[in-house]
Amino acid sequence: MAVFIMVAGAFTGAHVWRETAERLTAAGGEVHAVPLTAVDPDRPAPADRVGLETHIADVTAAIDAASGREIVLVGHDYGIHPVLGAADRRAEHVARVVHLDCGMPQNGVPALAAVPDQTLRARLAERAERGDHEGVLAPPARDGWQSWGSTAGVPDAALDRLTALAAPQPLGTLLQPLRLTGRAAAVPSTGVLCTHNGLSIDLLQRLVDFGDPALAALTDARAGFFELPTGHWPMLSCPAELADVLLQAAAGEGRRLRPTGSGVLPAHLRPFPLDVPELPRDRREHVDLYVPEADGPRPAVVLVHGGPLPAGARPTPRDWPTLVGYARLAAAEGVVGATLDHRLHDVTDYERAAADVTAAVDLVRADPRVDVDRVAVWFFSGGGLLAADWLAGPPAWLRCLAASYPILAPPPNWGLTGSRFHPVRAVEHAGDLPVVLLRAGRETPEIAATVEAFTAAAQACGAHLEPIDVPNGHHGFETVDAPEEVGPALRRAMRSVVTHLTA
Repeated sequence: MAVFIMVAGAFTGAHVWRETAERLTAAGGEVHAVPLTAVDPDRPAPADRVGLETHIADVTAAIDAASGREIVLVGHDYGIHPVLGAADRRAEHVARVVHLDCGMPQNGVPALAAVPDQTLRARLAERAERGDHEGVLAPPARDGWQSWGSTAGVPDAALDRLTALAAPQPLGTLLQPLRLTGRAAAVPSTGVLCTHNGLSIDLLQRLVDFGDPALAALTDARAGFFELPTGHWPMLSCPAELADVLLQAAAGEGRRLRPTGSGVLPAHLRPFPLDVPELPRDRREHVDLYVPEADGPRPAVVLVHGGPLPAGARPTPRDWPTLVGYARLAAAEGVVGATLDHRLHDVTDYERAAADVTAAVDLVRADPRVDVDRVAVWFFSGGGLLAADWLAGPPAWLRCLAASYPILAPPPNWGLTGSRFHPVRAVEHAGDLPVVLLRAGRETPEIAATVEAFTAAAQACGAHLEPIDVPNGHHGFETVDAPEEVGPALRRAMRSVVTHLTA
């Protein structure tokens, strides 16, 4: 049976693993929850002298004490940084690294890069540039944990205990870059995804399918993946299920991701579900126009893709069959369809993505084949947050706004809660602007909650909202659900938008 060496996330000590450790021990495993210096009460030290390297040394010492046996390192949240640092230094003694609802830290990148609060991240980055690593970051209040990760499933008593035992995080642990030689990359890995925190295996597969070389390592045959239907703290919300998954991970089990070029057509490259005319594209900078054969300037529909998407994704969204299909469907209805690429590659990129969309709309309106006074903008998925600007102050020429399976309020752990990218709040300023909303009946609960909140807000303020449902549709339903299920809703939505453009 493996030796599990477990490292907790920011502000939390070894105590969070108690229930999970008990279950692993009962199953015959050996468990060591590592107390981190200046965070855990069992290892006090002046915080100003503690950095990431200190915590790497804490984990390395635990590995040395258990060497000679099969060691599984488990890192949660911030804990993956000292785990990977220690695995890099003791790769020959580590059988597997488990990434528990956390990212893939890279060499030279500090843990600060994973801090969700963008304002806090920027403030601390300024300190790092000055070389000021002293001080601590205070732990969140009881109602503030949600901004660091979903608390779904955590019992009230456990959340109370988490808050009561939370400790300040030494800034050096967040600001000191992770230094890796590459040896840790040779250690087999397992990813445990907590779906209520926003990521699933299917979504991860989609990210791999976009073709970004940086994600190719996830398709290694030694990399397995599991899901837990809970929030960011599974050791508190479902410790028994987490223990079961860790035992399976230690045995090398888990779902494998399909590499690109495997012969399976990725979802985003599958055909559009409707027959549409094969109009050629007219490429202008970061925009493609699909122009119907008609006299005089025509109204236009500008299609805004979702995200965040990897920067290296190829082909880029404006060439995806879904967006091209929508644009050609618009042209078949007698209006100009426009697709575009914007730079939403991370949740920190909404500002520049919004600027890209504005520039694209301006470019479309400047085309002599477009009626400058009759334009609709249509948002998809994570691009839905970009709709907030257009709802908050719709110009007179914006005749309709549409959205398909959109995110309409920022998840708490995206660090955007106080930003302007909040359509639920913006809709009260939409006035008479018609809003066509395509809803997926089998949407993920987290996204569905934002759509429900938007619908309620729109109804409360008397906004002109037209919901159109795909009852059995999933997120991205155009290429994942049967055409007969999706097609009628797509035609109805497009004709509604065109009606608003031509009225």
